[in-house]
Amino acid sequence: MRNALFSLALTFLTLATLPAAGFEVEEKHWIGPEDGTPLRIISTTDTAILAPLIESFLQKHPGTAVDYTVANSSEVMKAVLKGEEQFDVALSSAMDLQTKLANDGFTRSHQSAFTALIPDWGNWRNHVFAFSLEPASVVLSAAGFRGRDIPRTRQDLIALMRAEPERFLGKVGTYDVALSGLGYLFATQDARTSETYWRLMEVTGSLEPALFCCSASMIESVAAGEILIAYNVLGSYARARQDLEDEIIVIDPEDYTHLMMRSAVLLSGGGQPDLAQRFVDHLAYAAWSQPPGAEYPFRPPSAEVIGAASSKRPIQLGPGLLVYQDAEKRRRFMAEWFNAIRKQ
Repeated sequence: MRNALFSLALTFLTLATLPAAGFEVEEKHWIGPEDGTPLRIISTTDTAILAPLIESFLQKHPGTAVDYTVANSSEVMKAVLKGEEQFDVALSSAMDLQTKLANDGFTRSHQSAFTALIPDWGNWRNHVFAFSLEPASVVLSAAGFRGRDIPRTRQDLIALMRAEPERFLGKVGTYDVALSGLGYLFATQDARTSETYWRLMEVTGSLEPALFCCSASMIESVAAGEILIAYNVLGSYARARQDLEDEIIVIDPEDYTHLMMRSAVLLSGGGQPDLAQRFVDHLAYAAWSQPPGAEYPFRPPSAEVIGAASSKRPIQLGPGLLVYQDAEKRRRFMAEWFNAIRKQ
């Protein structure tokens, strides 16, 4: 994927994490001709992962460039709300934050033959457009679990960590829900789904867990042996790391596995509305055509087995996601979560 990115005409500066216009940037690339008409995208998706889709879009639209900014989901939300920089499209794994942007009037509606390809459950009011379906997985250290039973459910994880606390002290990781919008989404969905989640967090909290901003950092930490278990990692990111396939084991819990929809919204303040619509159409076609486009970087959404008997549970787009965005509910959830995780 990185080779695809750098085969483009021009790729400029990648910035280390630093503040820009009131929000924290992880990466920033100008992709395409220096004098190209800029489509400004802010995204939680690493540049290298989306590079094939960006390249194919630019090939279809000569004279266009993509100004691509990567930030975590909370920072994407902050950037849009502050409005100090104008973006045309926001791509995020935090479905609740995308829904809130649409609900609060920060997005534009769009309908086309391409968005019609998206199932009804992946399109909210023609404002929020899903272009992936990705599991919240558990990533284990291959070395740390060599010759041992692999935990397949949350109850397995609880039993394992209770039985061997010395082994797992400081060796368990998950999202910091105060930093990560996706981590907060996964945590609130877990809490709504099963009481087992709170028992898991209490056991995890007793083991001095490491808290992370993002899936990539958790995956790297497991691969390096710094932690043995990472909970609620984006399985798509973990499985894409073919360079680490001997170092990590990726598990989709058998009791239930939440499926997150990565989504796009058209921002109302953008300077290139027509170009932005074409990009969303490009994403929709790549994801939802049969078969998906060759440049599509994720597991095809249609490949996920979903049904009454399945353990796969798509998180539903819609107003239900706004419940935990209420300020008081968010405050209470955070307090309960940090109390369980013992990180005051």
